[in-house]
Amino acid sequence: MVDAAGLTGPLTEVTTEADLRELLGEPSPAAVAKERSRLHALDREWLAASPFCLVATAGADGRCDVSPQGDPPGFTLVLDDTTVALPERPGNRRVDGFRNVLVNPHVGLVFFLPGRGDTLRIDGRARLLSDAPFFDAMVVRGHRPVLAVVVEVEEVFHHCSKAFLHSHLWDPSTWDPEAAAPRPQIAKALERPDQPLAAIEAYDGPSCAEGLYRQA
Repeated sequence: MVDAAGLTGPLTEVTTEADLRELLGEPSPAAVAKERSRLHALDREWLAASPFCLVATAGADGRCDVSPQGDPPGFTLVLDDTTVALPERPGNRRVDGFRNVLVNPHVGLVFFLPGRGDTLRIDGRARLLSDAPFFDAMVVRGHRPVLAVVVEVEEVFHHCSKAFLHSHLWDPSTWDPEAAAPRPQIAKALERPDQPLAAIEAYDGPSCAEGLYRQA
C-alpha cells in the first residue's frame, strides 16, 4: 500500500500521445498489422473452446464497466465471419453493461482459455436482442436466454502471454484463495449487512451452483 507521502509528493502526469511514445516507444509493425476485421478459422476455434470472457462497455457519460461472462465452452455463438452473439444468464439484474450498450454500442471483448496465457480480443458494435432463431442454439441445462448481445466485429486480434507471465495467473503454486476475505464475509460487510452470515453462506454455497440457470 502506498503511504501518504507517495500520494502528496511530485507527480509527473502523462497527458499527450507524444509523452506516451517517448516513454514506451513505437509498436512493432507486426503488432500494428495483426488487426483484422473478420474472424479467421483460428478465431472460430478459439471461441468454440473458450468458457469465459470479459465484456467492456462505456456509457454516454464515458463511465466504463467490465463484466465477466461465462458458460460452457463455445457459449459465444459465431453467426458469421463478422458477427458473434453472447447469451445472458440469470444474474443480479444490475445490467450495467446492457444499459451502456443502449446508449453507446462500442464494446470490447477478451476471451480466455484456462491455462493459456494468450487471449483473443474482439472490438465492435453491439446491440441487444430479446429473441432470435439462434437462441435455440444457446440453451444450457434447459435455460433459453431471454437476452443476447450481438456484436458486429470491427477489430479482432490475439494478445500475447506477457500479462499472464508477469502475474503467474495459471501457476497453482501462486494461488492463495484465502488471501482475501471469503465472498460471504464481503457480502455481509458491504452488500447485505442486515442478513445473517449463515444465510449468506447458504446462498453462496452448493445451492448457488444448482440454481445457476434458473430465472430469478
